[in-house]
Order: sequence, then structure tokens, then C-alpha cells
Amino acid sequence: MPQDIPTYTTTGTPTARLTAFFARLHPVTTEHALIRLGPDGDGGYLVPDDLEGITASFSPGVGAITGFELDCAERGMNVYLADNSVDGPATPHPNFHFTQKHISSTTSAKKMTLNSWVNNACGATGDDLMLQFDIEGDEYEMLLNASSRTLRRFRVIVGEFHMLDAFHSKPFFRLASRAFTKILQSHECVHIHPNNAHTPVEVNGLAIPPLAEFTFLRKDRCSPSGYAKTFPHPLDQPNTKHPDFALPKSLYRS
Repeated sequence: MPQDIPTYTTTGTPTARLTAFFARLHPVTTEHALIRLGPDGDGGYLVPDDLEGITASFSPGVGAITGFELDCAERGMNVYLADNSVDGPATPHPNFHFTQKHISSTTSAKKMTLNSWVNNACGATGDDLMLQFDIEGDEYEMLLNASSRTLRRFRVIVGEFHMLDAFHSKPFFRLASRAFTKILQSHECVHIHPNNAHTPVEVNGLAIPPLAEFTFLRKDRCSPSGYAKTFPHPLDQPNTKHPDFALPKSLYRS
């Protein structure tokens, strides 16, 4: 006889706890203006104008758009790309170094960790690197597995975070929020841009976009002078042709 499929419920994250957490991520202003790398629309990101001396950029997740990576390569950086789902970047460049593996928390023929990737490419020392990612939700596993030492090697960290609306669920929040907490030990959040592919999800008056691009700058490279209050930034562009929306006020100091 067919059996009923049980229904599981999850405890919601208290709104006050979410509000306090996001307050730690409110973007700050620094002495470095923001510039755009990559194309208008999807695939372009805002980063601090503090790229001089960055020798290498690491980009897990290789899609059809490599404008960000090309801009980094044209600035003289070695650009390391990794993705097991493609044969290589869509556009070649002599500074591109591609590995056909996913970045994960384990090591196998098809997977490698961020720690091993960075150490194999650049050695165990050197702190002038950049990390840029869009890996469809695997960013939490990648960041939680990475050592704090590895994350500190990146002067700039920029990437798209997925399933942010699931922070309304307490079990997911408890795990995924630790990836942000790990970054915030050594970096300041300097920009957030919501991806307009999906509209924000509101629970108890708190709206959270499912997808958003975050930019972090290492603390030793900046002196915060206040909170950023202009969103979208003049250089921000909608990711898709869907109707655009403003960054929810829960994510910046209004």
C-alpha cells in the first residue's frame, strides 16, 4: 500500500536575530571608490579601486560570460578558473589558468578545496589575491571549508550569494550565516547589489532578496568612514530584464 509522505516543518529565524545579523553586513564607505569590472548586467561586479598589486584572481564557476575575468587579466593578474561542468572559459586569454574541477569541501578527481587550489597555484604565502565566485549555492560549503588564513589572503572577495531568503529558516540560517561571519573576521562589507532575477521574500516585515552580490575588502586595506546610503550605486546594473527593485532596507543603514 502507498504510504503518506511525511511533512516536515522548520523553525523560523526570529526577526530580531536576522535584523541584528544583517546589521553586521551593512556596507561601509572607505577611502576607496567603487569601480565596475566586467560587463553591464549579469557578470559585472563592483569592487574597491584598490587593485594595484593584486597578482592573481580566483574565479570558481565558469559560465558563458567571462568579462570580469577578462578585465582582471587585462590588468596583469593571473586568473585561475575552476569548473567541472565546462571544458574551459568561453573566451581565451594567456593569463587564464583553467582547472576542470568543482571547488568543494572534499578532494577527488572532480573536486578540490579552495585551500588546496590557492596553495597549489600561488604557494603558501602572499596576500595580494582576489576571489570572485558565482557557484549556485556551493559558496557556503566552499567558504566554511576554507581556512581563515586562506580567506585573509584575498584582499577583495566578491561573489553572488544564493538562497538568502532561506535565512528565514532557522536551521539554514544557523549554518549559512557562519560563512558570512567567517569573512567578517577579516573583511568589511563595502557593497551589496540584489540580483533582480527573483523578488525579495518578506516574512514578519523583513524582506530578503534570494540572490545578492556582496563585495568585501580586507580590513587592513581600509578605514571605514561611515555607512553607504546610496543604493543602487550609480555603477550598478540590473542582472536580468525582469523589473528591477531597490536593495531592501534590512541590508543597509538607511
